[in-house]
Amino acid sequence: MLNVFTLATVLLVFVLSDALAHESGLLTVVVFGMVLANLNVPNLAGILTFKESISLLLISVLFILLAANMEMAQLELLLDWRCLLLFCILVFVLRPLGVFASTINSPTLTFNEKIFISRVGPRGIVAAGIASLFGIRLAADGVPFAEYITPLVFMTVLGTVLLNATLAKPIAKMLGVTLETSDGILVIGAHGFARFIAAYLRDNGRHVVLADSNPYNVRAAKKDGLETFQADVYTDNLEEHIELTDVGYLLALTGSSEVNNYPLRRYRHVFGEQGAYRLITASEMKLDAASLPTDEIFSYSDDFINISDVSRDHPTMHETELRGINHLTDILGHMTKAEGSIPIFLKDKSGFIHILPPNAESLGVEEGWILVYMGKEVDG
Repeated sequence: MLNVFTLATVLLVFVLSDALAHESGLLTVVVFGMVLANLNVPNLAGILTFKESISLLLISVLFILLAANMEMAQLELLLDWRCLLLFCILVFVLRPLGVFASTINSPTLTFNEKIFISRVGPRGIVAAGIASLFGIRLAADGVPFAEYITPLVFMTVLGTVLLNATLAKPIAKMLGVTLETSDGILVIGAHGFARFIAAYLRDNGRHVVLADSNPYNVRAAKKDGLETFQADVYTDNLEEHIELTDVGYLLALTGSSEVNNYPLRRYRHVFGEQGAYRLITASEMKLDAASLPTDEIFSYSDDFINISDVSRDHPTMHETELRGINHLTDILGHMTKAEGSIPIFLKDKSGFIHILPPNAESLGVEEGWILVYMGKEVDG
C-alpha cells in the first residue's frame, strides 16, 4: 500500500494547502516532494518509479483535455507566415541563445554538445497549460490578439516534439555527440583488490562504477575517489542506481561464487553486452584446461583468496611491454611457477585494456602490446 498511501498523502497536502491559501497547493506539493527526497525514506526508489508512471498517465490525459478546448477557428489563425516566422525564431534563435548563455562557464560541454542541446528542446505540458489558462482569461477580458496565445503555444509544442522525434538522432550523429562504444565498467564488490583494480582502470581513462552491500567497503571506495553505491545484488535493482549509458562491461569480483554468478545471469544483457566476467572458484581451479569455462572468467590462474593476498602484500600494478606472443607466453609461464604476481590485463597499441583470456593468441597479441600484472615485479 506504499504507493497508494503516498498518493493519498500528496492529495491531502494539496487540498489542505489550497484551503488555507488559494492556488498554493501546487507549490506545497513541490516542497513536500523536496522534503521527502531528503528524508532518506526507505523504498523511495519504488515511489519514484510509481511517480514516473502516474506522471506519464496524467500528463497524457491533460494534453488531451487541453487540446479538446481547441477549436478549428483557433487553428486557422496559424495559417499566417508570421506564425511560422515566430516558430523559427523560437527554435533557431531564442533556444540556442538560452542554451549558450546558461552554459558559458561549463567546463565539460563542447561546442557541438551545446548545439545539440539547442536543437533538442521540446516544449511541454507547463507551457501548454499556462497558455490555455492565460489565453482564455485574456481573450475573455478583450485583450487584443489574446486569441493567438493558445494556438501559437500548441503549434510550438507540436512542432518541437515532431522535430526532436525525427531529427535528434541524425543531428547527434552529424555533430559527433553519440556514444559509439560502451566501455564503462560496473564492478560488483568494493573490497580491497576490487578498489585497487578499479583505480587502475579509472587512471587509464575507463569509467568505473563499484557496487557493494557492505557500507564499510562503499565508504572506503568513495574515500579513494571511486564512483560507488551501496546495493544488494539480490534485493536491489542495480539499474535504478546507475544512470549510465556507457557501461558495457560487468566484473563480479566478490568472494562468493553465488554472488558472482547472480549478476552475470541477471544483468549481462544490460551492463555486460561487451563482456561479463566473474572470479574463478577454488573448485574450478582444480579442473584441467579442457574442462575450464571458455569465457566469463576474470582470471584463470587465481581465485579470490590468491588475488586478495597478493593485493594486500604487494599492492602495485606493473606494465611490461611485450615483444610478441612468445614473450607473453614466457612471462605467464614464469608467473605460474613463481608466487606473488598475477596477470590481469592486456593493453593493445591503442591503449585499450583487454581482460586476459585463457588463450591469449585469440587477441592477436603483437609487439608493442603491454601486459598489466599485480604484485611482485617480474623480470621481462
